Amino acid sequence: MLRVTVQVTSLTGERFWGQDSQLPPQVQIAVNINIVGLEMKNESTADAPFVFTVNYSPSIAQLSVKGRAQVIGEREEISKMIGEHKQNKPPPVAIIQAVSSIAMAEAILLSRSLGIPPPLPPMGLPPEQMQAQQQQGLRSSEPRYTT
Repeated sequence: MLRVTVQVTSLTGERFWGQDSQLPPQVQIAVNINIVGLEMKNESTADAPFVFTVNYSPSIAQLSVKGRAQVIGEREEISKMIGEHKQNKPPPVAIIQAVSSIAMAEAILLSRSLGIPPPLPPMGLPPEQMQAQQQQGLRSSEPRYTT
């Protein structure tokens, strides 16, 4: 079983929209996780540098979290993971999940400091309430980000 430890080495965030200007009513957010490489440190440890970016459209801000994921496991697992990486196969889900959860938490805190919508999916009504609303003839509204 792989054990993944994530270390953040760089946090950057920039708000392009003026503080005095109201943000647009609807904002699209694109989140990208890029595992830059996978390098064997010793027979049971590998190092995976990453870049996690959040882009907004319209271009109101940009966030970036950089760091390293240290992967510890049995020699066979690490060797297999390195071999698959050399064949351009995607990294194991455990690495992606660990990196995304840590980097997402950092990005949410950074977005709060900048006064921009967090990179989270909008919260909608549970399916039961949506169905009840539609049966009552109410228009279903699309969930949107608000600030």
